[in-house]
Amino acid sequence: QVQRVESGGGLVQAGGSVRLSCATSGRTFSTDAMGWFRQTHRKEREFVAAINRSGSGTNYADSVKGRFTISRDNAKSTVYLQMNSLKPEDTAVYYCAVRPYNIATTELDYDYWGQGTQVTVSS
Repeated sequence: QVQRVESGGGLVQAGGSVRLSCATSGRTFSTDAMGWFRQTHRKEREFVAAINRSGSGTNYADSVKGRFTISRDNAKSTVYLQMNSLKPEDTAVYYCAVRPYNIATTELDYDYWGQGTQVTVSS
């Protein structure tokens, strides 16, 4: 059974930082690309960042470029999202997702999803 456990969300002031973690099990982590998506109650789930199997390649949504960094530790089967210079519009539930093999930016390309972690940025 594939499991993903996200952690690190919470309440933070604008301009602050948060690091999200997503620990996975049930698959060979190093064969999967990983992604982060987010969703508010007013919008569909949107792409945030993705990283390839080795960690050598990344992709970011324009709205987070230069502020967020995705990384992974294959020895720990964990993917991270470092979020800096947070803005109120970053407030959302953040989800990690698993995609076998190749990196992608589309929700439908991902097969397994975490339960989500709430990040709230106050102004």
